[in-house]
Amino acid sequence: MDVKSLFATQRYAASKPAVDPGQTAQHSAAERFTDTFKDFSATLAQSENIAKAAMTGGADPHALVQALAQTELAVEAAVTVRNKVVEAYQEILRMPV
Repeated sequence: MDVKSLFATQRYAASKPAVDPGQTAQHSAAERFTDTFKDFSATLAQSENIAKAAMTGGADPHALVQALAQTELAVEAAVTVRNKVVEAYQEILRMPV
């Protein structure tokens, strides 16, 4: 067995519990989407509060930069998901009936 296949086997074994359907069977897809959207809105609200505090002098600039980076990452992830959904929808529309 070469080194690449050994590393691939080890990484697969390490990531297998993360994608085990038995662990996620407790929550439905709707609950997971709801939790994701709640996390997204909480991140935006937290960043907004930190930005307000920074404007009034109640937060340090480092916290503001960190909150803005988290918000940027959350928005980019949401846009990526939206683009994938639109792309999938367009692909479905192109299917012959």
